[in-house]
Amino acid sequence: MTSATDRILAAVDRLFEDEVQFLEELVRFRSLRNEEAAAQDFLARELEKRGFTVNRFRTDVSRIGEHPAFSPATVAYDESWNVVACKTAAGGGRSLAFNSHVDVVPAGSPQRWSTPPFEPNRRGDWLYGRGAGDMKAGLVASIFAIDAIAEAGLTLCGDIQVQSVVEEEITGNGAATAFALGFTADAVLSPEPTDEQLVRANAGVIKFRLETKGRPAHPREPDSGQSAIDLMIRLIGRLRELECRWIAERENKPLFRNIANPVALTIGTISGGDWIASIPSDCVADGRIGFYPGDDPKDRIAEFEAFVKHVQAEDPTFASEPLVTLTWVGVTHAGYELAEGTMAEAGLKTAHAITHSGDALPTYVMACYLDAAVFSVHGNIPSLVYGPIAENIHGIDERVSLPSLRRVTKTLALFAADWCCVKED
Repeated sequence: MTSATDRILAAVDRLFEDEVQFLEELVRFRSLRNEEAAAQDFLARELEKRGFTVNRFRTDVSRIGEHPAFSPATVAYDESWNVVACKTAAGGGRSLAFNSHVDVVPAGSPQRWSTPPFEPNRRGDWLYGRGAGDMKAGLVASIFAIDAIAEAGLTLCGDIQVQSVVEEEITGNGAATAFALGFTADAVLSPEPTDEQLVRANAGVIKFRLETKGRPAHPREPDSGQSAIDLMIRLIGRLRELECRWIAERENKPLFRNIANPVALTIGTISGGDWIASIPSDCVADGRIGFYPGDDPKDRIAEFEAFVKHVQAEDPTFASEPLVTLTWVGVTHAGYELAEGTMAEAGLKTAHAITHSGDALPTYVMACYLDAAVFSVHGNIPSLVYGPIAENIHGIDERVSLPSLRRVTKTLALFAADWCCVKED
């Protein structure tokens, strides 16, 4: 009799063309921030067809400031839905939640893409499209991993969840809401694009908005004005000093010691001025900076605020009057380290070895925010981040490797079957 493992692997292969077509359909949804509803409707329908009980809920703004998993938000969530699909088992196995995010970042300049970013395009072993790698491929892999177990004639003995949340790319409040509502499990696996490696640790992140106030004037009298854009450029330059200080702390952080820039001060957007021939009166810049697991975000926020105040007090360019405003506009969340030796990690190692010809599961550090941190930091739940090979995420011509997607789907299916246990239908 064919083993359960062989049956599951064969089932993934049989379903793989359907899986890629499903991913193509999902990539077509332009699921930018606050535009995720159509994609979530599609996923809810597909999961209901598969016998899941589907829960739809908005991100809970009332928790912001009250629950440590929540971060400041700058938009309303009236039309922004999270989806958690659940199947309850009667077999008494361990429970598992696959956590993914459906929101994607903007595509940038579409004309710079080789094909339109929201029209998926298969070329050779790659599928191109915004969100194909980050992280719709992982989301689809989790669904088809469960499909493959059923296709193999097996039933999971433990409860299973497929979570499709919003806001991962900015606040983490979608995952925070799911956690606060009790959508947890004995283990969480988030199939982010990790090049088939396990994330051993991730950075904490705080996201901010800086506003500078200049004195508008006509260019014929430049000395009577002060450029808000010049002020912002100077302030960002000074913030590089803080970045260097935080980078230096990596020497005391073994997992981060070999990362060139584990905090990565990034100014993601900047705008200023309202006329080509006027000294600009206002400039706004949004950005993020990381920090290390174990650090309290509140302490890092206080340090950042103190540094900005110090610059204003010490630098004569800013000394005449309050010229800088600082607010917090996105994720303010701690990082985490995945403890070694958990049963969940052992199960993933075994599954990975089967799908990779006996190779050991590699690990690495991801110096950015991950929704898995919500479940790890606030729930002390083993939270594994492991997913397919992808390139150019957040960039031009984002793409995901289809052979990698196949391997990851097999790994997730074998892991779920081992973790939850299975029985014959």
